Amino acid sequence: MANKKGRRRFGWVRKLPSGRYQASYLGPDSQRRNAPETFETKTAADQYLVKVESAMMAGEWTDPTRAKVKLGDYAERWIKERPGLRPRTVELYRWLLAKHIVPHLGGLELGKLTTAVVRQWRTGLLDQGISTSITAKSYRLLRAVMNTAVEEDRILPRNPCRVRGADQESPAERPVLTVAQVFDLAGRMPKRWRALVLMTAFATLRWGEVTALRRRDVAPDGSWVRVTVAYSEVPGRGLLLGPPKSKAGVRTLTVPEAIRPEIVKHLMTWVKAGDDALLFTGERGNAVRKSNFAQRVKWTELVTKMGLKGLHFHDLRHAGNIWAAQAGSSTKDLMARMGHDDMRAALLYQRATSDADQKIADRLSDLVDKHRDGDHAEDDDQVDENQ
Repeated sequence: MANKKGRRRFGWVRKLPSGRYQASYLGPDSQRRNAPETFETKTAADQYLVKVESAMMAGEWTDPTRAKVKLGDYAERWIKERPGLRPRTVELYRWLLAKHIVPHLGGLELGKLTTAVVRQWRTGLLDQGISTSITAKSYRLLRAVMNTAVEEDRILPRNPCRVRGADQESPAERPVLTVAQVFDLAGRMPKRWRALVLMTAFATLRWGEVTALRRRDVAPDGSWVRVTVAYSEVPGRGLLLGPPKSKAGVRTLTVPEAIRPEIVKHLMTWVKAGDDALLFTGERGNAVRKSNFAQRVKWTELVTKMGLKGLHFHDLRHAGNIWAAQAGSSTKDLMARMGHDDMRAALLYQRATSDADQKIADRLSDLVDKHRDGDHAEDDDQVDENQ
């Protein structure tokens, strides 16, 4: 914008030998910068400077030279510098980056990554047959990287990842096991792992959490279990012991009274003396790997024979979460029991009261008692038929 004497209040515009116009201005750091492109008319150059001045006045200006960093380089650095990422999460991020992001967008400057480009990239993944789940994970990773570029590093004025619904996976609905099916499955396990199935389901534990439990993490009478650490299995590095998946994952849970005798029996039979002794181990006393466990119990054949083809071990925890929700617990109490958190961390980090957790455990115990009563009724019927 020019004053009465023809001098500009902000920036400069000059005509180049080519006939196009170049705009320049002083940034907040007093460094002179040229517009990233030249303009066909002086009016267009003036309009550019007006936008730059407005952004500076609103505190939204970003240095265009910093936006020239390549997405691949920035994302790799983002993963390396991100605090608190679990090893397995780092491996997943690096795989998504190398497989689905860098080959398509890695050489692009951050400043040239627009919503249209992101939309085309996502559509391209789906057209190539990449699953909705993997595409959504890749999109969420890209969005998280760009959020840092906007909010922390102030490289960009806004996040270009604004494709509605692109972050949704729409996964296939998982099966919900009944109490009877869980006990049936536990009964088909080698005896050293029967309690592993029951504790996973009725305490809603993750695989890495339940396999990291030690004697000190379980009450001698089986009344509670405490989660403080978890195993994660990283290709090429084996089992790594670290914090649970989320901050809310550190928790103490009341075990349903109906399965406490199973826990006590397991402690007496299969767990070595000493507070550090692992609760669940392989035949050689080592920590249990999921792949070895599945192979040892012939998981795929076992669940297929039970009529539960495609069942995952994680579905035990899923079943326990469903039962707890059906028990009428509040959202806060339920989230605390499951060890979940999300963006509303301040609310979800609040732990459920011990009374509420006891109510959940009591209701789950009632489910087990009803299941057992049903078994006895079937036995009585069988006796009547034989008489």
